[in-house]
Amino acid sequence: MKKKLVLVGIIAAIVTLFFIFDLGQYLTLEFIKAQQEQVETLYAENRLATLLIFFIVYVLVTGASLPGAAVMSLAAGAIFGLLTGVILISFASTIGASIAFMISRYLFRDTVEARFGSSLKSINAGIARDGAFYLFALRLVPAFPFFVINLVMGLTKIKLTTFYWVSQLGMFAGTIVYINAGTQLAQINSASGIFSPGIIVSFVLLALLPFVGRKLVTILKNRKALSGFDKPASFDTNLVVIGSGSAGLVSSYIAAAVKAKVTLIEKHKMGGDCLNTGCVPSKAIIRSAKFMSHISRSQEFGIKKASAEFEFAEVMERVQKVIAKIEPHDSVERYTGLGVDVIEGEARIVSPWSVEVNGRTITTRNIIVATGARPFIPPIEGIETVQYYTSDNLWEMRQQPRKLVVMGGGPIGTELTQAFARLGIEVTQVEMAARILLREDPEVSELVKNRLETDGVKVLVNHMARQVIQKEGRDYLVAEHQGRDVEIEFGSLIVAVGRAAHSSGFGLEELGVRINPNRTIEVNEYLQSSIPTIYACGDVAGPYQFTHVGAHQAWFASVNSLFGSFKRFKVDYSVIPWATFSEPEVARVGLNELEAGEQNVEYEVTRYGIDDLDRAIADSEAHGFVKVLTLPGKDKILGVTIVGEHAGDLIAEYVLAMKHGLGLNKILGTIHIYPTLAEANKYVAGAWKRAHAPQKLLAWIAKFHAWRRAQ
Repeated sequence: MKKKLVLVGIIAAIVTLFFIFDLGQYLTLEFIKAQQEQVETLYAENRLATLLIFFIVYVLVTGASLPGAAVMSLAAGAIFGLLTGVILISFASTIGASIAFMISRYLFRDTVEARFGSSLKSINAGIARDGAFYLFALRLVPAFPFFVINLVMGLTKIKLTTFYWVSQLGMFAGTIVYINAGTQLAQINSASGIFSPGIIVSFVLLALLPFVGRKLVTILKNRKALSGFDKPASFDTNLVVIGSGSAGLVSSYIAAAVKAKVTLIEKHKMGGDCLNTGCVPSKAIIRSAKFMSHISRSQEFGIKKASAEFEFAEVMERVQKVIAKIEPHDSVERYTGLGVDVIEGEARIVSPWSVEVNGRTITTRNIIVATGARPFIPPIEGIETVQYYTSDNLWEMRQQPRKLVVMGGGPIGTELTQAFARLGIEVTQVEMAARILLREDPEVSELVKNRLETDGVKVLVNHMARQVIQKEGRDYLVAEHQGRDVEIEFGSLIVAVGRAAHSSGFGLEELGVRINPNRTIEVNEYLQSSIPTIYACGDVAGPYQFTHVGAHQAWFASVNSLFGSFKRFKVDYSVIPWATFSEPEVARVGLNELEAGEQNVEYEVTRYGIDDLDRAIADSEAHGFVKVLTLPGKDKILGVTIVGEHAGDLIAEYVLAMKHGLGLNKILGTIHIYPTLAEANKYVAGAWKRAHAPQKLLAWIAKFHAWRRAQ
């Protein structure tokens, strides 16, 4: 900090002296023209010393971001001639710019990142990807103040070496113009006089060259990727979508809505995993299990005694009824009515423009792969010797398990663990990590774990599943814990340790589409794969495996595939919410404390305990909290975690706020209905406001009121 203060002092002294002694008068066109003859004589007598002094002064002027560089460039042309002047100024201007760049980075970048880290994240990502490209374009246009470019780029994460060579290359054309004009110094009346409208237009056109070049490079890359394939003379359809989960359905819907001819191919069931094996069935069984938990808590509601009888098979049949009731939303009939050509069959991509299904070939302008993901089965010795369940086949279960082991402490494993435990099943949850719900803050994991244990679950963390064995007619999962093997008996086993993208077996490998190490399809910011006519969205593309993110991506994939030749849109991941539907429910958007610490983001925490909320007390659900992370001293929201009843619904207000840049003051100023759980959002905003009340001003106001009482 002391070094920074010293540097600031030195720079401030230089700038102050520059203006106090009016040193700028020596960097005016009039002065240069008046002294031209004397300087030329000095240069003739001592070339090296003159060049060196001129070089050092130019570097100092540009490094300190002082005015006068343009005039000195003209002077260099007049004194040293075109060739020498261009070489001298090209290096001096780039070195001076790099000094200004380093000063800006040293003095200001840490402070700016601390205050605006979340806002700069996307900018730095863009700089990492295209920083050299945009810097080069800016350097080509002298209308942009170069000293501003130096200072602003210092706040980003662009490398100094990249900044240097791009600046030298980008400023070269402008340097030639200045130096050449300087050779005609007697005919120039002002520095701006060298730039006629024609020259300015020429520079603008020159600056457009990188963008034109980039477009050309894209065209050439696309042609190379598509070389070796025969493009049809015409197409049967504008778009083929493979997979009818959330991402595929929304892609098809959008394409049909803009009057494109779209074909949707599904080999199994419309609605994908979410409707048939994921979101819908899991929430259905959670609801039945929650009803049973309320019966067991009857005395909390003033009911002396309550009981219920149920058949496990009937609960599972209810799950199927819920699926059947929602099915029409995702049905062939509905989407056919929307204008989508729906084909039931197994698709295979045979070229960048054609897909085979049911023995016919469909030619298409573009293809969207939305094939989702499947449960991941870890390589556990002996697991094939038992009938294990995943989210794919779990819903076929009709006989109530005697003892159930759930492998996995993530959202899916935790939801299923609690639901089955509340249906009277002895459940053991096995997690290899140190805690369940590892992506959440530790206090959140602990709250949910405690509730699971209250429901009768045996939660085993730090247990690495190794083997499935049989002893005396019983099945056991062998897990390593603290260096020793632990045998866990089970009657049924559910594997819920994650999902793997479904990216193989339908032609991508043969076409050479690049696949990430985690088996998702490699896509760019436009959701375009390495084959430019093939796009991907949803679980098969990542990076988030949520139904709502797949639907969000689908808009970008559909629009970019149909209209990308004219306008493309980068997919936006800036505000992604999610929820775990355990009890207590956990919902989050943006950063939590764990992630903020990992990313070195400075933050403040404001917390409101829902146990104090009137509606929560009335509902006998007075538990959990709302935790908001904000920028220090500001109400800008960095992230929110809500734990409690209907947390997944309550988080929506913060999703909207973060998406549109609304802070806690806006939430505090919004009327919330009483008595509702949503009031918790207002109360946490009130807690932030109280913590940031202007205490000194309030002290003076208190004195004012005391004075008024005395009158």
